[in-house]
Amino acid sequence: MSALGKVYLIGAGPGAQDLITLRGARLLAQADVVLHDALVTDEMLELCPQAEKILVGKRCGQLSTAQQFINKQMIDSAKKFPLVVRLKGGDPMMFGRADEELRALEDAGIEVEVVPGITTALAAAAATKQPLTKRGVARSVAFFTSSTAPEHSEHDAIPDTDTLVQYMGGREAIATAKRLLEQGRHPDTPVVVIENCSRPDQHIRRLTIASLAQGLGAAHGPVLVMLGDAMQMRAHQYDADSASTLTTEAKPQQRRA
Repeated sequence: MSALGKVYLIGAGPGAQDLITLRGARLLAQADVVLHDALVTDEMLELCPQAEKILVGKRCGQLSTAQQFINKQMIDSAKKFPLVVRLKGGDPMMFGRADEELRALEDAGIEVEVVPGITTALAAAAATKQPLTKRGVARSVAFFTSSTAPEHSEHDAIPDTDTLVQYMGGREAIATAKRLLEQGRHPDTPVVVIENCSRPDQHIRRLTIASLAQGLGAAHGPVLVMLGDAMQMRAHQYDADSASTLTTEAKPQQRRA
C-alpha cells in the first residue's frame, strides 16, 4: 500500500451548501484535511467538521495564496494524511487552475481524482430562469474570463457565440461590453449580471450591453455576466423575478428594429 494519501479535487458548486454533489459531500465528511478556496462558504465547511481546514484562497485584487504554495500544501498534506480534499468553488475544471494542480500531484506520484461540481454559469441560468440556449435564438455558448496571464493582453478576442458568459465579470465586463459594441453587437442586447449566485445575498441585475458599457452593472461580490439575445425576459418573467432581489432598467421590451 502506498504511503502517500489520495487527493480529491472537488467542486463545491456556486455557493449554496445543498448544491454540492452527494459524492463531494460524502468525501468531505471523510476528509482528514481540506484546502479550500476563499469563495467556499462557511456552510459548506460545516460538511467536514472533523477535518483540518486550510484556507488557500485566491481573490482578484487582494492578497492571495501563490499557486506554487498551494501545490506544495497539497503534496505535503498527502504525505501526512490518507484523504486530502482540495475544495474549489464551482467546478475544478472550469477556471480552477486544475491543470496546474493535477500536474503537480502527478509529478509527485500522488493519486488524484476529480469530483465535478455545478459551475456557476449553470447555477446562474437556473437562478435567473434564463436558459443559455434557446431554439431559434441561441445555439452556441462560450464561457470566458479576462486573462491575467502575462502572455495575454487586454485585447484578446471575445468569443464569437450567440450567448456569452463572463466569469469574474466585475469591472472587466464593462470593457467587454464596450468591445462588443465596437464589434457591432446591438446596444439593446440583453445582459444579466448575477452577484453571489445561489447565496442568501444573491443579487440579479438586468440591463443592456449599452448600459453595461456605461458601468451600470457594477457589483462587489463574486460576479457572473451573461450576454446575448437568449437573456431576453419572457412575458411573465418580470413579475416572478420581482419576488427576489433584483434591479432592472425597465420591464422587458422587444428589441427595437
